[in-house]
Amino acid sequence: MKTLICGSLAYDTIMVFHDQFKNHILPEQIHILNVAFLVPDMRREYGGCAGNIAYNLKLLGGEPLIMATVGDDSKLYLQRLAHLKLDSSYVRHIPDTYTAQAFITTDLDDNQITAFHPGAMNHSHANKIGDANGVQLGIVSPDGREGMTTHASQFHEAEIPFVFDPGQGLPMFNGDELLDFLRLADWCTVNDYEAKLLSERTGRSLEDLAREVKALIVTLGANGSEIYADGQHIVIPSVPPEAVVDPTGCGDAYRAGLLYGIGQGWDWQKTGRLASLMGSIKISHRGGQNHKPARDDIAARFLKAFGEPL
Repeated sequence: MKTLICGSLAYDTIMVFHDQFKNHILPEQIHILNVAFLVPDMRREYGGCAGNIAYNLKLLGGEPLIMATVGDDSKLYLQRLAHLKLDSSYVRHIPDTYTAQAFITTDLDDNQITAFHPGAMNHSHANKIGDANGVQLGIVSPDGREGMTTHASQFHEAEIPFVFDPGQGLPMFNGDELLDFLRLADWCTVNDYEAKLLSERTGRSLEDLAREVKALIVTLGANGSEIYADGQHIVIPSVPPEAVVDPTGCGDAYRAGLLYGIGQGWDWQKTGRLASLMGSIKISHRGGQNHKPARDDIAARFLKAFGEPL
């Protein structure tokens, strides 16, 4: 099933400071903060929600189509997509911009200081859902504000079912705008923090919000996830990972599992379990796209974890 993944492609530059920020930031001098951190360790990862979701959906045997905007520095990312055989036909180059990117500095206590430059992502509304051929399923994940609004409306008008995945983009919208998204979407997925913010901004409970969509999915990290669908509250357990290395991109891996299960017409129990497994596989590796399980390996892990075939 061709699945259109609307969202960001981004470079993540991760740097490690071999000390603690608190030893170099004086609280009484915070009003004139001027600090520099020596970061001997640095790596660049390929990320962005659209890239991560598409990568994981491809691992499962899905047919992801990426719809995103990139800048003048996108050559390496586009080469990677081609190498992975990920369709980038609907990735648009925006001249005189940079591809979205995050600069993350982490200290020895795992505290992080992050600067994010949206760059070409702010032009995501230049892409049109109608330009993609043969799409049967979609997702609106974090992207430029106007792009998220436009793509949700275009999915709905084209009668293409889609998942609303606001992620870190949720704070950009007020309560009425979020309700509009839910009324256009078929499904919505958020993490536990985003779920609380969604309830606060709309003034409605999760159970009430779930009535606006076919299913509302809330991820809870190591505590699994919950799915509100058809008046039911379905609890999905987490899958113990081989190692806890890096949570970056785990939510995107989970969403790929959701999309695959929805595309296969599975019930929510099986769909949620696959999503949970994908997050568990990802957390054992650094970055959002460095895990490389074969489809048969994913199936074997699913059978071991849940006692049923994939």
